[in-house]
Amino acid sequence: MIREKSATSLSGGFMLLLLFALFVLAPTWLVRAAMRGDGLQVTEAVLLWLVTMVCALGLTVVNPNEARVLLLFGSYTGTLRQPGFWWVHPFSRRPKVSLRVRNFESARLKVNDNTGNPIEIAAVVVWRVVDTVEALFEVDDYKNFVRVQTEAAVRNLASGYPYDAHTEGEIALRSHTAEIAARMKTEIQERLTKAGVDVLEARISHLAYAPEIAGAMLRRQQATAIVAARQKFVEGAVGMVEMALEQLSKKNVVTLDDERKAAMVSNMLVVLCSDQHTQPVVNTGSLYH
Repeated sequence: MIREKSATSLSGGFMLLLLFALFVLAPTWLVRAAMRGDGLQVTEAVLLWLVTMVCALGLTVVNPNEARVLLLFGSYTGTLRQPGFWWVHPFSRRPKVSLRVRNFESARLKVNDNTGNPIEIAAVVVWRVVDTVEALFEVDDYKNFVRVQTEAAVRNLASGYPYDAHTEGEIALRSHTAEIAARMKTEIQERLTKAGVDVLEARISHLAYAPEIAGAMLRRQQATAIVAARQKFVEGAVGMVEMALEQLSKKNVVTLDDERKAAMVSNMLVVLCSDQHTQPVVNTGSLYH
């Protein structure tokens, strides 16, 4: 496996001045040699001018958060990471690799969750290249590799968890966003390490039931919410009834037997738990008649 290493380079400013001086010297030398009729020096002057022109091809610029991978006749010779103006071997190829932080949002994928319900899910991944050699030589196209492997990881993750938690403590896609994001980042990183890519963040950007079951699942969520609200109403109503009976008994306001207590409890529960306003009915007779 090829490992990234620093490339050998010279200061571009120094080489530019040197090449400029040689570029001016060569024609002058050529003219003077031609005037003297010295064929050897004419040849040397022409060669110097050609070498100067070829060496000028080695001047290259490295921008911030960018790297240049140097390839000489098919062999990797090193990577330029330091920004600036440099001179390298003029016959080397110098493909650029961006080291900037980038993000990628996957398409909305349709997949079955852990309970078999079809859902739509998409994710956003923040990533950057950390190893230029692996990014260029270990995979065919590292940008496409990031896209394909991210979508594969999202599909695998979504099929391993339910959309909603059905039991207490169960990790679900909708309710445990932090745990799911951490798991997603780990899984995507495992797939992208061979491409020299570091995953900085991964999170779900879209999550919903598939259209064909969205209506049914919405009614289910509404029913669950109504049941939970009713439980709270009943708990509160029972507490209020208990408090009322305790206060009446403690202050000797009225003495109630079991039948009257049952009637009072029934009436109070109807008033407290009803969805609509209740209308009072005044009983002018006896409870027993």
